[in-house]
Amino acid sequence: MKIINIGILAHVDAGKTTLTESLLYTSGAIAEQGNVDKGTTRTDTMILERQRGITIQTAVTSFYWNDYKINIVDTPGHMDFLTEAYRSLSVLDGAVLVISAKDGVQAQTRILFHAL
Repeated sequence: MKIINIGILAHVDAGKTTLTESLLYTSGAIAEQGNVDKGTTRTDTMILERQRGITIQTAVTSFYWNDYKINIVDTPGHMDFLTEAYRSLSVLDGAVLVISAKDGVQAQTRILFHAL
């Protein structure tokens, strides 16, 4: 079985954790999609993350697709936790850079784009 590590990166509140939940749900890895606002996501496990509705620590979750194990690396988007996102880059095989349709490209988006 092949393993692929994919990072989800973006500025704060762009939808990284929501995308992660959607991937897990669509793949069949979870029966019900979690919600950031309700504090029910699989990757935001710290109490503070659930209270504030933001990712503070990089978290990894997995699902299987055909003959692949896909590791999803959900990274923080808040500028205060940028180092957490940077640390994950060296282990990634690929990345998804999420851009909010509402907020557009932010300063953090540009920083992460250049880091990739």
